[in-house]
Amino acid sequence: MSKPAEPRFDELIHAPLRLRICASLAPVQWAEFAHLKENLNVAVSVLSKHLKQLADAGYVEIERFAKLGRSHVRVSLTVKGRTAYVQHVAALRKITEGE
Repeated sequence: MSKPAEPRFDELIHAPLRLRICASLAPVQWAEFAHLKENLNVAVSVLSKHLKQLADAGYVEIERFAKLGRSHVRVSLTVKGRTAYVQHVAALRKITEGE
């Protein structure tokens, strides 16, 4: 059994949309930008801005690729980002449990 994550509140992840982005990416290896945009119900510019902030911190990796002659973008949590997200969720649990 793995050791629980060390709680660490992360201001960058805590912003509601960035938290939802990380939560969407946590259970998957990667997600296409268009899929995130649709699921989060946000404008391209809004999603791009938040992904850039996460990428600048080293929390997400943004990869551009072509498939069937069309340009696509996929996003994944980095190891650093996944760790920060898990620690942030642990901190939120600690706060909500009153510890």
